[in-house]
Amino acid sequence: MTTLMSHQQRPHLVVTNHVQEEVIDFLSEFARVTANRSREPWSRRELLETAADADGLLMFMPDCVDADFLDHCPRLGSIAGALRGFDNFNLSACDARGIRYQFIPNLLAAPTAELTVAMLISLARSIPAGDAFVRTGQFPGWRPNFYSKGVINSTVGIVGMGQLGIEFAERMRGFGATLLYSDPVRLDRPSEQRLELQHVEFNDVIERSDHLVLMVPLTNDTLHLINGNVLARCKPGAVLVNPCRGSVVDEQAVVRALQSGQLGGYGADVFEMEDWAREDNPSSIPQSLLDQRDRTVLTPHIGSAVQSIRDDIAMTAARNLKALVESTLTPIR
Repeated sequence: MTTLMSHQQRPHLVVTNHVQEEVIDFLSEFARVTANRSREPWSRRELLETAADADGLLMFMPDCVDADFLDHCPRLGSIAGALRGFDNFNLSACDARGIRYQFIPNLLAAPTAELTVAMLISLARSIPAGDAFVRTGQFPGWRPNFYSKGVINSTVGIVGMGQLGIEFAERMRGFGATLLYSDPVRLDRPSEQRLELQHVEFNDVIERSDHLVLMVPLTNDTLHLINGNVLARCKPGAVLVNPCRGSVVDEQAVVRALQSGQLGGYGADVFEMEDWAREDNPSSIPQSLLDQRDRTVLTPHIGSAVQSIRDDIAMTAARNLKALVESTLTPIR
């Protein structure tokens, strides 16, 4: 005889940040759901209070899961992340407690690559400085000013060739640029030929590129991968774009390189202050970086902020959470 699961027996799931109502409705079909319906993340205290009796969590970029967090959530068995990078999650601590987890590997790559192309073109064509000049009201008509390197006939170097790097390379085909990449794991030859990519060593991609794009995860090996010493080896006036993780670059070194002219421009959708897992992460973006208006394009972590894609990401994470909670271990991709 089949009986309906009682309210008390249903798993308690917590959605830590804003999602569309369809996600909450989907989860509510089999679980009790507590959701953050505001556009602001809960404080750590609020999250811990809400998640204290949670069986599963649907989590986002502002969240940080460490051993102390898990100690406050004794019933927790499953975490589904509506995000790609998981450097703010202590997976070893999760493994030690038998907590299952799943993230979204591919859905974020295409829109992030799209934004990266936009940043690169904007900086390579001096759009921030030109836009600011027009807005002064002093533009008299064409003058031989704001000449720039551009992308055509330039060399674009890509550091890292995972899914995000591949999506970016796909979108750069046809721009008339030479595409170099550096990655310890080389693509197969047919993929390199299709994407018109040349594999080189890290030092070569740094020294030969007019425009440098970072596509690596944040690990102990990539923390401040781009530092003052590396920037000094770049071509004078090179453009640097960082859509991956803020702490892959030393932002103070970037400021110094911009001030000296060693860097011609810097684009970032991510910042060191977002990397909560770092014990020494800065509390804010350096004001000296924000002041470099003519030579920077800085966006508020909107790499995947396309409505239809964010909806898909949230629903995919919800399906993953359902699968994890029900112990199917068959995440939806």
